Amino acid sequence: MSTVALVTGGGSGIGLAIAGRLIADGHRVVISGRTEAKLQAAVEKLGVQSSYVVGDAADEESTAAVVAACAELGSLKMAVANAGTGAASPFLATPLDEWNRVMTGNLTSTFLLFKHAGIAMAAHAEGGSLLAISSIAAARTHRFMSAYCVSKAGVDMLIANAADELGPLGIRVNGIRPSLVPTDISAGLTQSPAIVSDYLSQMPLGRLGTTEDIASLASFLLGDDSSWITGMCIAADGGHHLRRGPNLDAGR
Repeated sequence: MSTVALVTGGGSGIGLAIAGRLIADGHRVVISGRTEAKLQAAVEKLGVQSSYVVGDAADEESTAAVVAACAELGSLKMAVANAGTGAASPFLATPLDEWNRVMTGNLTSTFLLFKHAGIAMAAHAEGGSLLAISSIAAARTHRFMSAYCVSKAGVDMLIANAADELGPLGIRVNGIRPSLVPTDISAGLTQSPAIVSDYLSQMPLGRLGTTEDIASLASFLLGDDSSWITGMCIAADGGHHLRRGPNLDAGR
């Protein structure tokens, strides 16, 4: 049987770029997400080495079904927890429903994929590689984005704990912390020239990221060239982690 890579939130943005890179690396790729039309369009771009499964990454039954569908195509060797959500509101005005939505969309969804993909990987001797897309917001405060920051910090600790526990099973777990990358989910930031300018002032390399920047690192962390790396969250952020978080007031 062939080996399979699963990318949640693979219909656009970073997830789509990762899926394309993994196909170029020679892997069979399954993308998942909640919107079938978006997934269909993505598969048309990705070609015959790709397929899709509609699923909600924040729902356990749905995630288990997506992983089971991958198993029908081959041995699940790689899984990328890319699906997530954004949010921005003043801390004192953040409704509990909004807090819970962000925690579920970012942290719980990563837990569910790691759990069910990990079970599938543990069932075969080859082990596998799990990867989560975290954020610079896990390491640097972002005013008015408390829920998002805390959810991504939780993802980083989940990566560390899962790596520690799953290592003996031959399963590696790593993460990527991007800074600002223009995608659909970051449009609220990238559409403000003042906010973009502030981000760039905090990046020694002086440019925004691209989805290909993140996909290249994902390819390395998922593949055999990183076979002795686990439990790491690597910044792909133009050096943003060396300075402060963004000033979102700049866009007001």
